[in-house]
Amino acid sequence: MIVPGRSAIDTPRGPSHVDSRTAHIQSCSVLCPLCNRRKARRQCPAVGQAICAVCCGTKRLVEIRCPSDCGYLSAARSHPPAVVQRQQQRDFAALAPTLQGLTDPQSRLLLLLGRFIARHAPQDFQTLHDDDIIEAASALAATLETAGRGVIYEHRAVTQPARYLAEELKRLINDIGRSGDGITTADTAVVLRRIEQGAREIPQPAGGRQSAYRDLLARILNASAADQETASLGRPGTLILP
Repeated sequence: MIVPGRSAIDTPRGPSHVDSRTAHIQSCSVLCPLCNRRKARRQCPAVGQAICAVCCGTKRLVEIRCPSDCGYLSAARSHPPAVVQRQQQRDFAALAPTLQGLTDPQSRLLLLLGRFIARHAPQDFQTLHDDDIIEAASALAATLETAGRGVIYEHRAVTQPARYLAEELKRLINDIGRSGDGITTADTAVVLRRIEQGAREIPQPAGGRQSAYRDLLARILNASAADQETASLGRPGTLILP
């Protein structure tokens, strides 16, 4: 109700207006929990609190497991900035050599294993480096190649993160084999060698965390789409690069 002699502008607002204004002011004064430098202005459903726009844009799907219904993720996919488009072009160019010459089932298996590696969490808060990926893929491929020659011998990775990754990949590969998708032991060995090749050949940034290949997989192969890729295994002509 407007009191006589008072304009609509002077009319007191309800408590909800005051609460929302206070929440907005507080959110603008909080630092981003990921970088602790910039103002947190974007509510992140994956982190569970507000983060800054820079961390949202640079750590999306790499360090942050974004849900598919995130509005910022949808907007970025619909209208990626030029710098993101250039990064995507470089990423696809870097991944292309490992896909060349593969059959459709082999290509789909590589993408599935790549997504698994991208979202793999090592035990005991350890860090998974590209050298660990090389070790795990090489050990598994050698085991399968040896079995193909009629010799049962398990080759083992050296580092603990590599051994744990190899065990998890082995379980996934066995599950795929039991599903009757038509992927042979030889196909799997070829794909593992391609993963090893990709991790060996990708340039590492100077002074970086030596995970350029894993970061590449995380950017290209959205980890949240792994279930969709599993469902498409064994179906000819269903390979769709993200």
